[in-house]
Amino acid sequence: MYKYIKLCFLFVTALFIMSCASKKENKNTEVETPNIVFIIADDMAWDDSGAYGHPNIKTPNIDQLAKDGMRFDNAFLTASSCSPSRTSIITGLYPHNTDAEQLHWPLPANKKTFVEELKASGYWTAQAGKWHLGEAIKERFDLVMDVGTHGFQLSPTGEKTKQIGDGSGCENWVPVLQQRPKDQPFFLWFAAVDPHRPYSKGILDNPHEQKDVILPPYFPDTEEVREDFVHYYNEITRLDNYVGKVIAELDHQGVADNTLILLISDNGRPFPRDKTTLYDGGIKTPWIVKWPKVVQAGSSCQNLVSSVDIAPTFLKLAGLEVSPTYEGVDFSALLTQPEKTSREMIYAEDHWHDYEDYARAIRTKKYKYIKNFYTDLPNTPSADAFVGGAFQSMLELKENNQLTEAQLACFISPRPKEELYDIVEDPFELQNLAGDPKFENELIALRAEMKNIRKMTKDSLPAFRTPDEFDRETGKSNSFRKRPRPSKVEMEKIIMEMNKKTK
Repeated sequence: MYKYIKLCFLFVTALFIMSCASKKENKNTEVETPNIVFIIADDMAWDDSGAYGHPNIKTPNIDQLAKDGMRFDNAFLTASSCSPSRTSIITGLYPHNTDAEQLHWPLPANKKTFVEELKASGYWTAQAGKWHLGEAIKERFDLVMDVGTHGFQLSPTGEKTKQIGDGSGCENWVPVLQQRPKDQPFFLWFAAVDPHRPYSKGILDNPHEQKDVILPPYFPDTEEVREDFVHYYNEITRLDNYVGKVIAELDHQGVADNTLILLISDNGRPFPRDKTTLYDGGIKTPWIVKWPKVVQAGSSCQNLVSSVDIAPTFLKLAGLEVSPTYEGVDFSALLTQPEKTSREMIYAEDHWHDYEDYARAIRTKKYKYIKNFYTDLPNTPSADAFVGGAFQSMLELKENNQLTEAQLACFISPRPKEELYDIVEDPFELQNLAGDPKFENELIALRAEMKNIRKMTKDSLPAFRTPDEFDRETGKSNSFRKRPRPSKVEMEKIIMEMNKKTK
């Protein structure tokens, strides 16, 4: 009898060991370690898809992604500018702590990213599409298929750089997925160029029409504005097509069930008062998670998340310890319990992007507080938006005094030092409540929160202002514009020398 029991015990023990060895387990979540596919749209507003209620934009694959997973309705970015947003995501730091907080500043080699931690733990790591992070950290990935600067960086003469492929930046997504090692979990950083300017005609067989366009009230309703939006919508649909191809390939490979897909945008739409601003049109992002093994299909989360939370969350889901050097918070609990709260507010930054600026924002579910530090500077849109049809139409209407107060927002100088908005009652942030005595308590509280987070994260005003690279009246580039753009350290030296010469 004793021998029989002993044999049974050994048999059960062997089965247990074999079961444990058959897959890598996530010690933190007690589920199998997921593959991770991170998809980043380029300049796509949070609500410009069917998944978020837009009735006319053709996004069947993104819509299905939301139906099969969880849609986050209060997701935000740490910056409303392309490369600062991306460097913040990959380091898990607020932009001012990356030393790459200005547009086109490369991420320094001494900055830790979550990617090398995934790689060291056994993940195969690859990137395909828009890079925009600098050269120093490319070795953190096993494979990088950078499409270069075509489609998103203007040449010194203002022309688009040479296009590779169809201009979407997504052509290598599926080929990279197909060449992954089959014996490793994988992390894929898939970054589109769509729907970044400049736009091209004829990219879809069934394009959108002007009647499909829904304009926020801070845009005039002109033919030029609507046509500009049509091109933007078309690029969103092209992006959507590639999202569908990635999902189909995951299904074909039989790994979809345990693959977590997170789709976001790096900042808001490339139009005036959106991109490069701290309004929701600039910092609010689509945020959809599909993970069939864990995330309930058709679910949604109303709680706040920030892009600085992505790094610690991916590491936690991979079963790794999260270093306290990461400034975000793990939001993985929301994937199964969306009613939970991981943060009460978000913090966002506005830095130099073609034109100098420096502003900060606190966003809760109810209120937005913005502090403009350079009040003498108008909220000039990015250089590519400046030459677009929408802003050119607005410039013409401004000359004829035909813009409303909301549509004049990007021309105002000086700007108010403080802005306060009731997002629930005023979702387009048109009524500044900072001077209203009825909201004094809210203003004082958010002002204190901003002071506290600036102190905690060592966020302070720069020692110098960076010159604009384009004229704010004409949009034309000037002699200060150089490509590749110098790093932060190099830029400080250049400006110090310039300041010496002017004294």
